Amino acid sequence: MEKSKLTHSCKAVIIGGSAGSIEVLLKLLPALPETLTYALIIVLHRKHTAESALAELLTSKSRLIIHEVDDKEPLKTGKVYLAPADYHLLIEHSLVFSLDASEKINYSRPSLDVSFESAAEVFGPELVGILLSGANADGTAGLKAIKRAGGLIVVQKPETARVAYMPQQAIQEANVDYVLDIFELARLLNLLNN
Repeated sequence: MEKSKLTHSCKAVIIGGSAGSIEVLLKLLPALPETLTYALIIVLHRKHTAESALAELLTSKSRLIIHEVDDKEPLKTGKVYLAPADYHLLIEHSLVFSLDASEKINYSRPSLDVSFESAAEVFGPELVGILLSGANADGTAGLKAIKRAGGLIVVQKPETARVAYMPQQAIQEANVDYVLDIFELARLLNLLNN
């Protein structure tokens, strides 16, 4: 994966995952520079009780500040956003986040599919979607929506995932652009930062 092959203009990167994803993020985030040229949105399946501790943990391992999203908060380039527990995370066309407490999808709230599909509608071909480790099929339909909108879709190499089911489902069902290990994912995030 060379920069010359990455002709992708990127305004936002959305990363989704479930079981085993926090460990991946703890390796990815320290590899990123202090400034980003895109918005980075992280959506994870997690328990409601883990509310603010996760953002603090991720920030402590990074040169970036990871911020948990508030309802109606403006989305800005160069920021790293974390979906709060127990809410679906949506992005409005006016580039404002919206939190939704409607029913769970794929047994999850936040649902990766909901956030990926919402981001695809807003950013279209300027979106990169990344799916990490996890134990259910959430994220696959969302990756397909990103691909239909002209975005780039990437999954973690299943053999490097603590729980391979989620990336395997995406590989089987979506026409993914890249299947990458953790080192390659970090390199991709840096190549997109231009």
